[in-house]
Amino acid sequence: MKYVIGVDIGTQSSKALLVDANGRIVAQHSCSYQINTPKPLWAEQWPQVWFDAVRTCIASCVRQAAAQAGFGAQDVTALCVSSLYGGSGIPVDADMQPLHPCLIWMDRRAGEEVAWIRQHLDVERLQALSGNGVDSYYGYTKMLWLKHQRPEIWARTRYFLPPNSYVNYLLTGELAVDHSSAGNIGGVYDIAGRCWCAETLQMLRIPQQMMPPRLLQASETVGGLLDEWAQEFGLAPGTAVIAGGVDAAVATLAAGAVKAGNHVAMIGTSMCWGYLNQQCDASHGLISMPHVFNGLQDNYIFGGAITAGASVSWFREQFCQAEIAEAALQQADPHQLLEMRAAAIAAGCDGAMFLPYLMGERSPVWDAAASGAFVGLSLYHTRAHMYRAVLEGVSFALKHNMDAGAKGARFLDEKLVVVGGASRSDLWMQIIADVTGYAVYTIEENVEAALGAALLAAFGAGLIGRTEVERGWVTLIPRAHPRVEQQQCYVDRFEIYRALYPALKPVMHALQAG
Repeated sequence: MKYVIGVDIGTQSSKALLVDANGRIVAQHSCSYQINTPKPLWAEQWPQVWFDAVRTCIASCVRQAAAQAGFGAQDVTALCVSSLYGGSGIPVDADMQPLHPCLIWMDRRAGEEVAWIRQHLDVERLQALSGNGVDSYYGYTKMLWLKHQRPEIWARTRYFLPPNSYVNYLLTGELAVDHSSAGNIGGVYDIAGRCWCAETLQMLRIPQQMMPPRLLQASETVGGLLDEWAQEFGLAPGTAVIAGGVDAAVATLAAGAVKAGNHVAMIGTSMCWGYLNQQCDASHGLISMPHVFNGLQDNYIFGGAITAGASVSWFREQFCQAEIAEAALQQADPHQLLEMRAAAIAAGCDGAMFLPYLMGERSPVWDAAASGAFVGLSLYHTRAHMYRAVLEGVSFALKHNMDAGAKGARFLDEKLVVVGGASRSDLWMQIIADVTGYAVYTIEENVEAALGAALLAAFGAGLIGRTEVERGWVTLIPRAHPRVEQQQCYVDRFEIYRALYPALKPVMHALQAG
């Protein structure tokens, strides 16, 4: 039997899976870590944290598998790494040594750079070439922040590397960037030409030499595993390392999105909803990049909330100490207690509403100075009301993005696939169905991007063909269907939700300025 390893570097943890050529999971391991937030709206990570986690996860998977009959480490044909969107990428010097923490997707410090671009450059031309807009979410604005605020770092920077590209370099000694990661940087990539965009790089005054010249499809081979890591992992030297891609697109592939109109919501720390289409239009306010499968033709077009599961975690940790203590006594999960109590609250939370803009907001709002808010509270409301309002608020943010995406999509499938930690919540899946009007399906295997990376590894290594990729390795299970009465309630509430941000925007900005 032949095997592959899929790895996903996430924002707060990394996970690896060792699977056979039929997609059966033989072993898995995960490692957690923290985001560094030295100032408000800053979010950064040193890449060594990611690489240490990847090493631990791969080695653990091989050890687990080695204890099982019939497994031979020499039969691991390939491994593939997907990763969080690395924003600026990792600035490395001529010796490939990191010079500064990576300014990740969540970081919104580049507000002055965004203002400069809007004031001095042809934004319409930049959007037309890149398929993406102008916001501090995008990596190219964060690169400019480093240029302006850390000139000593900029002067020594040879390349900017996405997280998976950096890890792949350490594993193989070969430098390459996959097209999804390149496209997700935004303004420096030509979405039609599938190459770095010389015109926009010149506009932005970013040297093209800082962009690694070798661009690969997600299923192409970067190089062979170096001897030192092969020995550490217990794998054969030269094991193929496949390029991989941005985790949201890879998770979408794992969930079965291989054709136009397929759409998936990945709800973990953040929320990404995306669909496949061969055209893109930045005016709709969404993000575009080449997909990780059929990437020369298909684009993965997505948008999402910066804080989704992070909003839930924040609310639990800051306001639910009683439930946490009660759950500890019962040896239960506090989320289960909160969900049980929130399920008894009617749709609409008796007038309470939550805006999930706890780190500014991405699409389609695109406002780094947006902030979170509870609105409509009274003495009647309880923590259960507020917890449900958080779930509803993130679900409204999902619908906001889906409505924007529908402007550019020829059609969307009748079923919405949801992956990520949120999929464990029956209540949240029902709320999403009621809010969006789509039947909600989840993946029985609950492994998402890491399994998508393994699928790319198997395809890239030639263990499976296109038909097997399209068929996929996961089992979709129905979780929730829209209910007429609740759906009508949410139609009305969504209009209020959409009106809240424009109404509160001046107050949000004044508070941020103060």
